[in-house]
Amino acid sequence: MQDVVNIARVVETLPDEFEVILADAASEGVRNMALLARQWASGEQRFEEPGALFAARVGGALAGVGGVSPETGPGEPAMRMRRLYVRPDFRRMGVARALAGAMMQQGFQAAPRLTVNAAASVAAGPFWAAMGFEPSDRRDATHIARL
Repeated sequence: MQDVVNIARVVETLPDEFEVILADAASEGVRNMALLARQWASGEQRFEEPGALFAARVGGALAGVGGVSPETGPGEPAMRMRRLYVRPDFRRMGVARALAGAMMQQGFQAAPRLTVNAAASVAAGPFWAAMGFEPSDRRDATHIARL
């Protein structure tokens, strides 16, 4: 039987067990969870409407997080996929796909274009391509998806 991935929106505080994600990410040399923690604590990035931060749980354990926020700058309105991370013990279980699906749904409710910078990981580019994103030659976004 496949484990159920439960996705919930994070609103007031980072999820219980977030320190476990911080430790897992740090042990892999991934800096985006430390950045999320710093920006959340300072109030710089809280993923307010129309954005959102989501937490994924499998069997009650925190498996991953990911968020979407408005992209600033000139041009067509866009939402940016940010801070997607799945703990190693929960990979290949559909957690990233479930988180990305929630992020994309939220993003497309606010804008006709989604962007992501997938340069931090070898697996990120193919993952976002499988989610329907096209490669981009923009400096600030490696992949873009449109409604």
